[in-house]
Amino acid sequence: MGSRFAEETAVRRVGEGRYQATLSEVWNLRPLPQGGIVTALGLRAMAEELGDPSQRLRTLHTTFVAQVAHGPLTIDVEVLRKGRSMSHVRAEVRNDDAERGHTTTAVFGVPRRGFSFTDLEPPGSIPPPEQCPSWRGSPPPEAAGFEPMRFWTERVEGRTVVGHAPWDDYEPQPAESVHWYRMEEAPLLDDGALDPLALVVLVDTMPGAVGERLGSRQRRQWFAPSVDLTVHLLDECRSPWVLAHNRARYAGDGYASADMALWDCGPEGADRPRLVAYGTQLFFFTFLD
Repeated sequence: MGSRFAEETAVRRVGEGRYQATLSEVWNLRPLPQGGIVTALGLRAMAEELGDPSQRLRTLHTTFVAQVAHGPLTIDVEVLRKGRSMSHVRAEVRNDDAERGHTTTAVFGVPRRGFSFTDLEPPGSIPPPEQCPSWRGSPPPEAAGFEPMRFWTERVEGRTVVGHAPWDDYEPQPAESVHWYRMEEAPLLDDGALDPLALVVLVDTMPGAVGERLGSRQRRQWFAPSVDLTVHLLDECRSPWVLAHNRARYAGDGYASADMALWDCGPEGADRPRLVAYGTQLFFFTFLD
């Protein structure tokens, strides 16, 4: 597991239940790091503390209690229960000089007997990634002054299937977007599967569906900080490109609820989709004015 993603989410054990890490500002999303990458650091420390690779990460829930900035971080981990087939672990990631940060509870478990089905349909008629416009292309003249974030130019590439760029002129659409995502350098594990913590990062991109519902006539600049993040890791992803289907279900009282389904469609994006992760999130709105 020698990928750049693994290096940038590496943790160091410095005491019983305590780890340290350093998060690069390249993961910032104006002005703070993306919540998914901070959650990934906590999960990396949890797996180290649990020390049982036979138990895979199954589900997690993060509450964004306080802001976490890039730089040196402290991660406190507590194994709530370690079982033979399932374990529960909690971690808090915070800046070294802060009392609180992002708190995550996760469940790890071995494969079990049960039933198999997927009762969720992927979006239909999806062109492969090479036929979709990349977010890394040169912005048009009407986008003068638009400054792309390093998160999207250096760590994660997005390609639009359904949705609009910030400078597009469009009427309100259903609160839905579909994108292809890939990490800049695919963080593959020794068995060829994508590091599941990369999926956690890709799930945490849900506010985009709200922009589709608002349309371009909504000119107030808004941001959507996370209140929480829940991710279910369902199956192995074995492709560098991941299809992300994002929907916002409700907005009111200054909050919004959204979900994200990630599908593995094979290395060329043309195979039968397999659902590999599903996430939900509550976020709130804040405005520059």
